[in-house]
Amino acid sequence: MAARMNKVKRAPATMEEALERFITWKKANGISDQTLLDYKTHVNLLFKRFPDAEKSYDQLESAVLEHLSQEGIKPATYNNRLVYLRTFFNWCIEQGMIEDNPLEGFRKRKDEGRQATIDEATLARLIALPNRETYAGLRDYTLILLFLDSGIRPKEAFSLTEDDFHPIAREMHVDASKAKTRMSRTLPMSPMTVDAIQELLSVRPAEWKRGTPIFCTNEGKPLTRHTWGDRMEMYCKKLGTHIWPYALRHAFSIIFLRGGGNAFGLQKMLGHVDMTMTKRYVRLSDTDVREQHNTASPLNRLIQQKVRVGKLK
Repeated sequence: MAARMNKVKRAPATMEEALERFITWKKANGISDQTLLDYKTHVNLLFKRFPDAEKSYDQLESAVLEHLSQEGIKPATYNNRLVYLRTFFNWCIEQGMIEDNPLEGFRKRKDEGRQATIDEATLARLIALPNRETYAGLRDYTLILLFLDSGIRPKEAFSLTEDDFHPIAREMHVDASKAKTRMSRTLPMSPMTVDAIQELLSVRPAEWKRGTPIFCTNEGKPLTRHTWGDRMEMYCKKLGTHIWPYALRHAFSIIFLRGGGNAFGLQKMLGHVDMTMTKRYVRLSDTDVREQHNTASPLNRLIQQKVRVGKLK
């Protein structure tokens, strides 16, 4: 007869062991590889800066407070440290390692976000820059079209395969396993983007398997954010400006709204779970507010009503 399993849960002996078990638990819950890496990075950074932090709760609390009080820390960095460390410490409480969370009650700092100030003329020049006579140039051209047509995240785009592409329906499916939020979505595309993807697929070597990413290197290997960043830097030198890869997603959002797109439709295309993040992407410029005011000011409507009444009299 099999022996009974011990029901008493053993708490991790060290923070290093705790992090390993925490990552394993998170991975079993379907968390993306990038998020797992972010957890490792933030937890390891804390204990690398303050190696004595795990000796006692007082030292841990002191280390955490100093870590978040670092001079010159940006709101986005502060918020990332807060979220990842607080989640990890909550797990440590459940495991019986610590009794309280040193970050309990802390609030995020207001982050205005990184603004993408790319005018439409510059974006049009960017689209025209890649040399479509080469495979890499055709790939870059197609990627730029996809980013500006759908607002897809770079990492999601790099993971797409031919099976995700539906040219007749003019759609690209982002499977839950490839989406940052682990929620699948379908992105509509313009005919121009569909034609470019079809052309890109048509010039692929016959030996490349169907599972090879749509956007890959000349050797058929997956494209990475570093590789794409280098390509964007090359184009930016020709443009005389700086465009980071994620800025194309932001630019898509702004132009989508300027063209009359619905904010809730934008939320769905961007793959946001709620409107919180979408609001950051769709923050309107002063010019946009002025234009909307000219169009929708209640006073304009009231004056028009007054004029019509006056004419009737």
